[in-house]
Amino acid sequence: MCDDCGCGQAHDHHHDHEHDHHDHGHSHKHNHEHAHDPHDDIQVQEVEVNTPIFAANDRIAERNRGFFAAHDLFVANIVSSPGSGKTTLLARTIELLAPDLRTGVIVGDLETDLDASRIRTTGAPVYQITTGQLCHLDAKMVAHAVKNLDMKALDLLMIENVGNLVCPAGFDLGENVRIVLLSVTEGEDKPLKYPPMFRFADAVVITKTDLSAYVDFNREKTIENILTVNPLASIFELSAKSGEGMKEWCDYLKNYAGQ
Repeated sequence: MCDDCGCGQAHDHHHDHEHDHHDHGHSHKHNHEHAHDPHDDIQVQEVEVNTPIFAANDRIAERNRGFFAAHDLFVANIVSSPGSGKTTLLARTIELLAPDLRTGVIVGDLETDLDASRIRTTGAPVYQITTGQLCHLDAKMVAHAVKNLDMKALDLLMIENVGNLVCPAGFDLGENVRIVLLSVTEGEDKPLKYPPMFRFADAVVITKTDLSAYVDFNREKTIENILTVNPLASIFELSAKSGEGMKEWCDYLKNYAGQ
């Protein structure tokens, strides 16, 4: 998907140029001899100067961050691979936080608004971003989305990013915290396979703990791998279905949102 959205090509600053020498208006031979020029002895060092590839996104993200701060709004960017339980966790979290925190949601998906429809059943305001072939949300999309939500009526904005552990890692949305979900069904090696996503996370939520006994989940190794990549990450273990661990998770959000 990175080839479709372009983020996989953004690091390539090399350009191939093909020249037709007949277009120059003059002919020249490449086998001619040159007299020695003293300038030939000068050492020339080529220095490549690259503009940060995410500079434009980062500028908009900073504007988003200022906008959120002006509205006293706490924003969490929720990222994970597909099927980790983002939507189920968000819906249950919204229900448990009410009425202490008024929560709004921005949902990013390649196609359909199924996740947004599920979250709307909680009564929370939801805005859907359909990205098509894009495998991540960016700051500009979020800046547009918030225009469709009443910021004054919210304390917490949760952004459900596109299910992907690669592309979203490089895009700051203006959030206060980035939270990575890792379900027990995915295996303990995900943090090692996708280190950028976990390295820059503020918290890692291990989901679907009610299934641990059925999928041969190695809890100790999973936590070890998370902390190897990111020693400062807060770690939560929970099941949105059974309710196990949900209080600690909700308290975390309340604390950051100033409740």
